[in-house]
Amino acid sequence: MDTSITTEILEKNYALAIGESFTTLDIDPDVISQLLSDTRSAGTRRAYSKDLRDFFAFSTGKQPDRALVLEFLHLEHRHAIAVVLKFKAYLMNERKLAENTVNRKLAAIKSMVAMGRKLGVCAFSLEDVKAEKVQTYRDTSGVEASDYAAVLKLVDRTTVKGKRDYAILRLLWDNALRRNEVCSLNVGDFNPQAGTLQILGKGKGTQKVAIELTRKTVEALTDWVIASSKASRLTEPMFGSMAYRKGDKEDRLIGESIRRLVDGLCKQAGITKKMSPHRVRHSSITTALDHSNGNYRKVQNLSRHANIDTIRKYDDNRQRQKQQREISGVLADLV
Repeated sequence: MDTSITTEILEKNYALAIGESFTTLDIDPDVISQLLSDTRSAGTRRAYSKDLRDFFAFSTGKQPDRALVLEFLHLEHRHAIAVVLKFKAYLMNERKLAENTVNRKLAAIKSMVAMGRKLGVCAFSLEDVKAEKVQTYRDTSGVEASDYAAVLKLVDRTTVKGKRDYAILRLLWDNALRRNEVCSLNVGDFNPQAGTLQILGKGKGTQKVAIELTRKTVEALTDWVIASSKASRLTEPMFGSMAYRKGDKEDRLIGESIRRLVDGLCKQAGITKKMSPHRVRHSSITTALDHSNGNYRKVQNLSRHANIDTIRKYDDNRQRQKQQREISGVLADLV
């Protein structure tokens, strides 16, 4: 290259004002939009959006827009803390929300403030606003395998809908899938020859992981795919709403539909415990611990929990209930 041309280019570049190429960037950013676009999980985006609307509606009587959010983020530290603490007190004392719900709403506000700090429009933090202490025990019990077998028998597998529902119920039990993992499945994720399924696991982003399927689940999925004429439509949702609203395109089944399916069938089967897809998952994991003599590693391969301590909590609860039943029986026999 000609030396004179190179020198001219260098001189031109040095003459540019710093940041001139990035003048399209917004000086007053839309912090909530940036926060939501930076959040991968659709469920988390919905929760953030709802909780932030709740916060601004209480604090200002208005719905959050760019100007209102920036007005909050420009507050002095002590003023911002006072506003958030007042909202927290309202959630606990007037609305009497559970600790987990209060903490979730506070987390949304803290995430917004953290994004504001990243974007350089906020000088304070909310470290002084502490989360509520939550009882670490949670009920991880579910139902017995015999109870769930009764639920499966209620499904009319001679109908197309029944074939769909049965396949979903088998995935929830045999593989302890979360409802969002079921909803996100596409037809092409299922490999009947290999007996595997590619799922979007929790916290895995867009990376799918392969899981092994039981013979019964492979048969159920194959039966459904054939009956629904989806075998060649690999990019379509594995499970749809069966209501064609947009031309000939079927809507993807949503988690609430699966919850209603489980809840309704369990009530029909005479199960009095409040059931949901996650309660079915609890049931599968607890039953797996029973039949593996508490083998954490084996059960972790089923549940796909990142932390094995979570499996220990399931086992602790299982052992606690078993021991409590035994000692209660001893006491009952004494009187």
